[in-house]
Amino acid sequence: MKRKILVIGSGGREHAICKKLLESPKVETVFCAKGNAGMLFDGIEIVDISEDNHDELIVFSKKMAIDWVLVGPEVPLMNGIVDDFKQAGIKIFGPSKAAAMIEGSKEFAKKIMVKYDISTANYQGFSDYAEALEYVKKNKLPIVIKEDGLAAGKGVTIVYTLEEAQTVLKAILGEASSRVVIEEFLIGKEFSLLSFVNETGFYPMVAAKDHKAIFDGDKGLNTGGMGAYSPVDYVTKEVEETVIQDIIQPTIEGMKKEGIPFEGILYTGLILTNEGPKVIEYNARFGDPETQVLLERLDSDFCLVIESLLSQEVPKIIWKKEGTSLGVVVSAKGYPEVYEKGIEIPDFGAEHEVKIIYSGVSQNNDTLVSNGGRVFLVAVTEKSRKIAHKKIYEWLENQDLKKFYYRKDIGNN
Repeated sequence: MKRKILVIGSGGREHAICKKLLESPKVETVFCAKGNAGMLFDGIEIVDISEDNHDELIVFSKKMAIDWVLVGPEVPLMNGIVDDFKQAGIKIFGPSKAAAMIEGSKEFAKKIMVKYDISTANYQGFSDYAEALEYVKKNKLPIVIKEDGLAAGKGVTIVYTLEEAQTVLKAILGEASSRVVIEEFLIGKEFSLLSFVNETGFYPMVAAKDHKAIFDGDKGLNTGGMGAYSPVDYVTKEVEETVIQDIIQPTIEGMKKEGIPFEGILYTGLILTNEGPKVIEYNARFGDPETQVLLERLDSDFCLVIESLLSQEVPKIIWKKEGTSLGVVVSAKGYPEVYEKGIEIPDFGAEHEVKIIYSGVSQNNDTLVSNGGRVFLVAVTEKSRKIAHKKIYEWLENQDLKKFYYRKDIGNN
């Protein structure tokens, strides 16, 4: 019997997930709520129900006899969508509301790390502006200020002067019941290691590198991510094993000991320092844009992997040993600050040498237009990172993208 699957979310991550699921011979239909108009090119059925409307999504799932559900973004997870679907008797893959706190609160995540001796930056949490500023004064600059809550990858500021710290702290702590986490600035090379997690264990993916800053050379404001690639040459087998044994395993075991077992996708954002790998952050779901390149490297049937995890079995996961997958995000000019919407997206035609994964798009009559900051991602898989980089940028340069923006150095470091 072929499966009918529902994916929750509307971005590039969800487009990539749906596309990968449709490759499975076991899958009949993939629905995506709310989805985006660009997904229609790949035969994904979009459902006009908001990801926040759990009741209506449950009604839809029962009516359509959905076999199981996969959650893409963090907000529905934090709002308890997994708990609600399980209560309604529908199979769903993702963490509970309580376990999603590992992403929802930076301070909660830090407390887990400290308690279970997981290597991370020194930190302190504050809700009072004067106390927070005093802590900055006592510590070495630059220093990192994080808003304690969901920030879609953008709630982190590295401050280099006391004046900058004052501005950032005032902006965050001016809101009622706001908190910040202030932590030491770590020097090193960043990467992410995501893991599939169920009751039977955890199954790490291959490492990926995400470029968060808006400008080339990792300069400027943080974004949701401007591109990614996998594998990452400086993440050796030895580094990977250290992360698995000293970071991921104690995190998952610690969550169990706290009475909030984690199931779903655990995203561990890391930095490779002179003292070894340290945790920058956790997310409770697939990363965006890492998913768009990681799923390119998955050789197993993605549908069967998730079904094994849902059945509390050990999944059969095979990754491509050769080649590099690289993705570059094309955004609206001005993102992550003020940007224009409704920009017409060129018709790339049915045949192209690259994969196009849509995120911030909508339909205007028969035309696809931008509807968000990050508009689409272009991905390729080639024998080497150098070849992938050349191919993707040659393709981008040949398109009419004058009204859009993309970094020119994704995959250079």
